Amino acid sequence: MIPFSYSHDGTSPRLLKGLLYGFLAWCGVGGYFLRAEVRLPSVISDHMVLQEGSQVRWWGWADPAEKITIQSSWGESIEGVADSGGRWHFNMSTPKAGGPHEVRIAGTNEHVVKDVMVGEVWLCSGQSNMEWSGRQQLPQSLEEGPLAVLPEMRFFEIPKTTSQHPQDQCEGRWKVCSPETMPSFSAVGYFFGKRLHQRLQVPVGLIGAYWGGTPAEVWTPEKVVVEHPALLEAAGELEPFAWWPKDPGLTYNAMIHPITPYHISGVIWYQGESNVKTASTYRSLFTSMIQSWRDAWQQESLPFYFVQIAPFAYDEPMVAARLREAQTQSLSLPETGMVVVSDLVDNLKDIHPVNKRDVGLRLAHLALDQTYGDSKAGPHQSPTYQSHEIRGRKVRIQVDHAAGGLVAREDRITGFELAGVDRVFHPASVSIEGSALICQSDQVPQPVAVRFCFSNTAVPTLFSQQGMPLNAFRTDDW
Repeated sequence: MIPFSYSHDGTSPRLLKGLLYGFLAWCGVGGYFLRAEVRLPSVISDHMVLQEGSQVRWWGWADPAEKITIQSSWGESIEGVADSGGRWHFNMSTPKAGGPHEVRIAGTNEHVVKDVMVGEVWLCSGQSNMEWSGRQQLPQSLEEGPLAVLPEMRFFEIPKTTSQHPQDQCEGRWKVCSPETMPSFSAVGYFFGKRLHQRLQVPVGLIGAYWGGTPAEVWTPEKVVVEHPALLEAAGELEPFAWWPKDPGLTYNAMIHPITPYHISGVIWYQGESNVKTASTYRSLFTSMIQSWRDAWQQESLPFYFVQIAPFAYDEPMVAARLREAQTQSLSLPETGMVVVSDLVDNLKDIHPVNKRDVGLRLAHLALDQTYGDSKAGPHQSPTYQSHEIRGRKVRIQVDHAAGGLVAREDRITGFELAGVDRVFHPASVSIEGSALICQSDQVPQPVAVRFCFSNTAVPTLFSQQGMPLNAFRTDDW
């Protein structure tokens, strides 16, 4: 019998030594089983949609220097190794639109990503008017739900999340569009995607990253705001609320940054209501945000199409008018586009207009025209102010994007105001001359400035022949 001696706590030193040797041997021989498995981000998963005809990125994590092999059912394959930090990423060509495909990603273990479609991928982002869906009992979502049998349309919705630092991973999974999944996805996004799918006849993938109430600052990288004194000051003026974040970068870090390696065709955006009180800096903030996203995606010409905020009875006068003006001015950034929805409001006391179908359709027609060259898909371009000329008591306004002339939907055209040197605005009467307007007011014998629907709640009565509302404008900067 082997004699045992015991330590003061009753444990045998020989036993401890044997356990230690056994553990070290297991680590040396069986440690292989402790190696990190190949892992994928959640956005690379079953039912995903890849951008057609592109170099798309595949990425994930593994052991440092681990060999990774990717094989696709369309004939492309690639090999490489993880870097010293255990990260890997490779680019692979995608074929023309179609599917379903499979993609095998192998290292020490293997992932088979199934039911992969190739088509068009768009990001849908913003605040509540982008988020609104059947979850909020939106009638159009509930009505459309039973009809939403679109197996080639897919959704990836990112849960509301914040982070102080940019993240590499987010939660979520791809879902096939069906009567069960459609009602909980963005209504604007769904109607946008459905129209693209109908017109292009290709699979469509929609990524949803939205959060009601959020200002644009939270969707902008913190550095962009902090390094711009005016933007930083405006961010400090935002009111805190219990239901959404307000600090720069928080949702960008957690909900946008993780998907920036994923190749997309473009972005649709509906936001601005939470920035009306800081409208003077919104143009700079918004265009900086767009540029930062393009930089992150490494797509300098990434299309970015947005919705102008709708009429609503805000507490402070003129704040929405100034925000809409800032949105219009943001169109100076290349590869952007805006749809006007001031005519799609049935309740000026509801900040969430219920007609989301026409919003989505206008965005889709804009994308089909500007991104895909389909100018006949449907109307989207609102008439806009081009120039004006003062002729005595009258002001002649030239309007752009009004082919065929302008039409009034009411007996009396409303929303126009004139002011003289006293800067006091008075209602003006208007007559139509093709794509030009003649404004005058008995109360303003010497006009110097003209405004149209420049208020929080004004709803236009002037439209293009294609049914698009004249965009609000002013010729002064008072």
